[in-house]
Amino acid sequence: MSHSVELSNVSMIFGKTTAVDDVSFTVDAGEFFSILGPSGCGKTTLLRMIAGFSHPTSGTIRIGDKDMGRLSPNQRPTAMIFQSLALFPLMPVWENIAFGLEARGASKAERRRRADELLKLIALEGFGDRLPDELSGGQRQRVAIARALAVEPQVLLLDEPLSALDLKLRQHMRTELRALQKRTGVTFIYITHDQSEALAMSDRVAVMSKGVLQQVASPRDLYANPKTHFVAEFVGETNAIDGTVSAVTGGIAQIETNVGFLRARAGNNLVAGSKARLYIRPEALFPAVSENVIPLKAQRIDFEGPFALLNGITEDGMELVSSLGSTMLGKAPAIGDRYQVGFAPEHGVVLAHE
Repeated sequence: MSHSVELSNVSMIFGKTTAVDDVSFTVDAGEFFSILGPSGCGKTTLLRMIAGFSHPTSGTIRIGDKDMGRLSPNQRPTAMIFQSLALFPLMPVWENIAFGLEARGASKAERRRRADELLKLIALEGFGDRLPDELSGGQRQRVAIARALAVEPQVLLLDEPLSALDLKLRQHMRTELRALQKRTGVTFIYITHDQSEALAMSDRVAVMSKGVLQQVASPRDLYANPKTHFVAEFVGETNAIDGTVSAVTGGIAQIETNVGFLRARAGNNLVAGSKARLYIRPEALFPAVSENVIPLKAQRIDFEGPFALLNGITEDGMELVSSLGSTMLGKAPAIGDRYQVGFAPEHGVVLAHE
């Protein structure tokens, strides 16, 4: 079984520093839930409070129907995987996995049986008698996950467990982690500063900045419908254009900018005459689009493999980036050429200045 996790008005204050500021959200049972944000935003502090290693200055944390209050980590239905993995180097893999069961008084035969079950689950059957140093980085990562699952937690807490792996292995482990979570049905709460990790693996993502919860949404909704400037600028690449709202009609805002009047979806609290910022993703800027046309001069093209980023500049010096599939590079403007891009109103969003 898995449990839901509910945080209600949780804050953590260290001296004069507020690390977590009045955070509330609910993680559904069996959900893969990520907390995303830059270093120092409070995400690891949140995880430690859920685990019981720290206790909130104010607010409540419930797992299932039970208030965790001041319960210690070993009294909570959670297990935690740290960045360092912390495997015992002189202990064979199966004993590493079964370590928590030994602390609970399980017999050696029972521990070995459970370790072998978990080795099969993580696709390392037959590796039980090896030492951790005889495994690859990805295999050690899986052993750490198996060790956490051995004690049958209802909630698994993961603190940036892939950060030490190289890019290819990180991408592979994302797929494995997601598949493992679905097979076990355990509630995962995953901490990361890597937006691509959060977007690729999660059912929902919570974005934090300076201890404040900015937005909770599905990956697609978070990317397409940011509710704050921080989310719009932190999650994915974007172009930002400042201006003044001239009208808001039918959920569409018109904003007056240095490149003319532009129209896009209206965020909350927009009123005519107020300062605002329009956000548009590079992949939504197309040449020869008849709406929201912006004239540019090509500065450079950054080749990224499957796509390229075309960097252009307006007459007043504002830089905009549009994305091109690598097969379209032959049609891209040459450096110094003038060209135009545009975008459909539904692909941009206008947010009021905070």
